[in-house]
Amino acid sequence: QVQLVESGGGLVQAGGSLRLSCSASGRTFSQRHMAWFRQAPGKDRELITSINRGGYLTYYTDSVKGRFTISRDNAKNTGYLQMNSLKPEDTAIYYCASAVNFYSDFRNRNEYGYWGQGTQVTVSS
Repeated sequence: QVQLVESGGGLVQAGGSLRLSCSASGRTFSQRHMAWFRQAPGKDRELITSINRGGYLTYYTDSVKGRFTISRDNAKNTGYLQMNSLKPEDTAIYYCASAVNFYSDFRNRNEYGYWGQGTQVTVSS
């Protein structure tokens, strides 16, 4: 099992940057794909980016492509989301997630079953 804790959220002006961190406990973090989701008020939780367990394959949804970068440091049991050129529409609660199964499609949102508590990101215009 994996326990996840996000940090790094906050209030930022449009055009600014934030870096989110996801600290994982447990010995199997490095064996599981990892992802970042977000949920804006009144909207469904959406998968915005994911990374395979080795850290060499990534996926981005179109709305964040070119602005956000996902990465992970398996030695530190930590994942990251670097967010640049932030827009007001990026305002949401951001969640990191870990895949339940070791062998899975890292781009499939349904593979993720371990969740952090979420961190609020607010982008002002």
